[in-house]
Amino acid sequence: MSISCQKRFVFFLLLWLVTSRYAVAAVSVPAPTAKEKCPVCGMFVAKYPDWVSAIGFKDSTYVYFDGPKDLYSYYINLAKYDPTKTPASVSFIQVKDYYSLKAIDGRKAFYVLGSDVYGPMGKELVPFEKMKDAQEFMNDHKGKKLLRFNDISQSTLKLLE
Repeated sequence: MSISCQKRFVFFLLLWLVTSRYAVAAVSVPAPTAKEKCPVCGMFVAKYPDWVSAIGFKDSTYVYFDGPKDLYSYYINLAKYDPTKTPASVSFIQVKDYYSLKAIDGRKAFYVLGSDVYGPMGKELVPFEKMKDAQEFMNDHKGKKLLRFNDISQSTLKLLE
C-alpha cells in the first residue's frame, strides 16, 4: 500500500471512529440514580430499568421518565413542567427498544399504541428501533396503531389513560 493510500485509510478510519463515537454519545445518558423521580407521575424511575426514558437538553441536563408515555406527556407540555425549556432546547429523546432493551433515538423510534403489554404506569407507547419488530409486536400483542414521533399528540396520550 502506498503512503498516499495509507494516509487516506488512516484519515477515513479516524473519521469513522470519531463520528461513530459521537453518534453513540448523542443518545447515551448515565443510568438514573435511585433518587430520580419521573416529573410527570412522581415514581422512582430506577425501579423500571426496562422502561427508563430520558430527554436531554442543550444545557447538558436531562430528565428521566418511567416510560415513553410520561416522557411525551412532559415533552408536549414543557411549559407546564419546566417553563425554562422549549422544544428547541431539547438535544435528544431516548427510549428503550422493547425487545433489545437498547437505548434508541426516540425521534426515530416506532411506537405501538393499544397493545396488551403494560408499562409501569399501565397502558404505554411501546418503542422499537425497527419497523419490522414493531409490526411483529402489533400482531402478537393486539396493537392498534403504529406511530412515529410526529404522530404523538395530547390526543394520543388521552388514549392511554
